[in-house]
Amino acid sequence: MATNDKSTATATAKANLAMEPDLDAPFAPGLELAQFAAGCFWGVELTYQRLEGVVKTEVGYSQGHVPNPTYQSVCTGSTSHAEVVRIHFDPNVCPYTTLLDVFWAKHNPTTLNRQGNDVGTQYRSGIYYYNERQAELAKESLESKQIEFGEKKIVTEILPAKTFYKAEEYHQQYLEKGGRGGSKQSAAKGCKDPIRCYG
Repeated sequence: MATNDKSTATATAKANLAMEPDLDAPFAPGLELAQFAAGCFWGVELTYQRLEGVVKTEVGYSQGHVPNPTYQSVCTGSTSHAEVVRIHFDPNVCPYTTLLDVFWAKHNPTTLNRQGNDVGTQYRSGIYYYNERQAELAKESLESKQIEFGEKKIVTEILPAKTFYKAEEYHQQYLEKGGRGGSKQSAAKGCKDPIRCYG
């Protein structure tokens, strides 16, 4: 009986789509995908929206073990998902190293499962790569950034990109749409306006 139970558990784990690689195609030919977690995904998304060479952004959930998570279930911490931004970018205009530079500048990678007042595993710091070149560049950038931080240990995880579950529509381009207060923020390329994280 124990052997059968173990086999069933193994088969279930293998069939768990949430744990599979993200095999979605980029928005258009010539583009590549990148995935980052750096706290609440609203402000991170707007930062990348403003970047030349970023063609499309989506916020969602990844790196968890529960298929088809919702915002409510992710917030409980029971699904292990991170709030992530998936970026469709033109590497000829915006190299992956530029995306990494923005990632490090956007958040504090030394606070475990926390960015400011946002606390929970969904707010962890992560770089989720789509190929070995991205993995190599991510690790090199972390090593370089760790020298800058000195004694403060960077807790950013670097892992293969898993299945991306697009967040509910109201989360998409949330700050550009107006956020909580209805005050729209510019997503224009090159915009330097301060980002108000909650609108």
